[in-house]
Amino acid sequence: MDLVLIEALKVDTVIGVYDWERTLTQTLVIDLALATDIRPAAAADDITQTLDYAAISERIAEFGAQHSFALVETFAERLAETLRQEFAIPWLRLTLRKPGAVPAAAAVGVCIERGAGR
Repeated sequence: MDLVLIEALKVDTVIGVYDWERTLTQTLVIDLALATDIRPAAAADDITQTLDYAAISERIAEFGAQHSFALVETFAERLAETLRQEFAIPWLRLTLRKPGAVPAAAAVGVCIERGAGR
């Protein structure tokens, strides 16, 4: 299996457990490793035969705009599920960071792996 990478994608969403967080948009930073076989796309030089990282990035931005969660864990889990279903991704690693959530840390977050085939 090969990996398509999307790194440091910034997504604006409403997220947080505190009342004040529910009144504003915050930026999350997402890294993705998406399993696929790139050989057919490389052989044909055809984007329709691989994971289109532009389309996936756009879908993630839409997901962030459409949803509001209390926990980064919930955002990560639901996003992973959405991407795997909509783009037929057999396995992915998703790292989600919430910058500024803890003053002494650059970011906090989660890293999850879902699926099989890696």
